[in-house]
Amino acid sequence: MKIGVFEFCIDRSVDPAIIAKRAEELGFGSYWVPEHAIIPVKTSSPYPASEDGIIPDEYGRITDPFVSLARASAVTKTIELGTGICLIPERNPLELAKEVATLDHFSGGRFIFGIGAGWLREETEIMGGDFDHRWGQTKDAVLAMKELWTQDEAEYHGKYYDFPAVRSFPKPARKPHPPVYMGGSSKYVFKRVVEWGDGWMPVLSPVEDIKAGRQRLNEMAEQAGRDPKEISVLAFGWPGKFRTKEEISELQSAGVDHVTIWLTQSEEGENAVLAELESLAKEVL
Repeated sequence: MKIGVFEFCIDRSVDPAIIAKRAEELGFGSYWVPEHAIIPVKTSSPYPASEDGIIPDEYGRITDPFVSLARASAVTKTIELGTGICLIPERNPLELAKEVATLDHFSGGRFIFGIGAGWLREETEIMGGDFDHRWGQTKDAVLAMKELWTQDEAEYHGKYYDFPAVRSFPKPARKPHPPVYMGGSSKYVFKRVVEWGDGWMPVLSPVEDIKAGRQRLNEMAEQAGRDPKEISVLAFGWPGKFRTKEEISELQSAGVDHVTIWLTQSEEGENAVLAELESLAKEVL
């Protein structure tokens, strides 16, 4: 099982280059960062991870994920680099395909494309997304990007994105393209993963639900003629979760292939977060 770390990277966090480099040295398998381009001052969408629904201030301070991962890439050689998650409806797929391919090209094929469609209506709409049909828009964008990643002359004709033959280089180092992992726990997520994804990223899901999801993915993959082993399950950690060998073992027994641990000290300074990394390494690696 791969074990990675997630840094909620904001303007007060320790440089991703420092964290990713030390994480690789300690033996962690992946390094992840989040995305929110903006947070509207006034919203009606409740924050899903708290009882009061108030969006934490930190969400408006998140750094750009591709710039952050580029810094991490430049000082590492083996650790995988992931978005947890990239909000697809808020981005132009032609530009995003170029960013993904460039990062994967220069990192030697180490990028994992964790994606989602978003939960904050106001943000999605300000950024040009169709919130009510955001997963249809996300699928359209990903299919368009796959053409751009794999064809020397790519064209795409969909509902949301329609363009004639174009050239887009570099191509990703990983073939045919970086793996696409989908966040979320809706009843449709397994269908989407099997049809046009490579992995499922459950967040805030009990181990029992993850195990059931793994079994459902296996069944649906076989029905669709896909090898279930081609589809990964990545348990995305939350503060305080997946920090012991016992928890990691439970996830592995549930069919999880990869887990991320949320770093809680990245705003406390370099010494604090490096100490946290070393403590985690001793506990879980």
